Amino acid sequence: MSDQEQAEAAESAEESDAEPDEETESDANGLDDGDFVRLAYTIRTADDGNVIDTTDEATAEEAEIDTDEYEFEPRIIALGAGHVFPSVEEALIGASVGDEDVVDVPADDAFGAYDPDEVETVKADKIPEDSRYPGAQVQIDNRQGHLETIIGGRARVDFNHPLAGEDLEYEYEVLEIIEDREEKAAGMLGMHLQEAPEVRIETVVEEEETVTEDDEGEEVVETEEVEKDVLYVTATQAMQMNQQWMFQKQQIAQDLMSRLDLDRVVVEEVIEGGGMGGLGGMMGGMGGAGAGDIEDALEDVDIDADEIADEIDEA
Repeated sequence: MSDQEQAEAAESAEESDAEPDEETESDANGLDDGDFVRLAYTIRTADDGNVIDTTDEATAEEAEIDTDEYEFEPRIIALGAGHVFPSVEEALIGASVGDEDVVDVPADDAFGAYDPDEVETVKADKIPEDSRYPGAQVQIDNRQGHLETIIGGRARVDFNHPLAGEDLEYEYEVLEIIEDREEKAAGMLGMHLQEAPEVRIETVVEEEETVTEDDEGEEVVETEEVEKDVLYVTATQAMQMNQQWMFQKQQIAQDLMSRLDLDRVVVEEVIEGGGMGGLGGMMGGMGGAGAGDIEDALEDVDIDADEIADEIDEA
């Protein structure tokens, strides 16, 4: 090989080595698994462009979505947590703040293919009377579906997801990377509960006991102070009634601790209202009367102990 050929080969090798370095630098600067980002997005059906979810209030109003029922604002998501469709998450890996894109999401990657076997005929008496009309959302044997037809004592119910078989278009913009742990926690809870409760993270010092053995083999109990990062969540009444929270709070808490490097999650219950009203249960049957009223009422009752005893003996 001539000197010129060797020089050209070396130059080619240097260029080849430089390309992976540039890609590595780009990947290091882009989003990665475990990152938290604030995302603005709109999801539409691919066939007819119907808006099925959005963080933009103007888009929701144009699509005639009830804007009074939901808060329309960008959401915080954690990459790798299943907060977005897999194909969208794949597109976000390596992206940067300010990036925008539209991702095609096939039905299998969204809500699954439509399964004709999921359409079943059930007895009409399994459906509440006020839901016995075509299109009603019904729950039967812990399964969610919508009523197609009802004739006589039979009802035809489709248990497929309403968007099963639909290809989607996911339009997004990466607004910012979230670094604050409290903001991350609120964002994760917001994805699960559709609302972001008040949260705070505090570092508390606790004493922990460890058992060791001395040189003679005797057990020695030592106490040391350790720091624990604790997430405090203020549970509103709406949050306590949220079905996803009621049935998955343990799983949600474990996910928070794992992703945010927390030692504990403490849920603080908030009870609002003015003062104490009448007592419920048996006392409530007396109209919430005070102690003095109850004593007066008992004095007015004519009770003969001997008479009651005689009736018991006769029985």
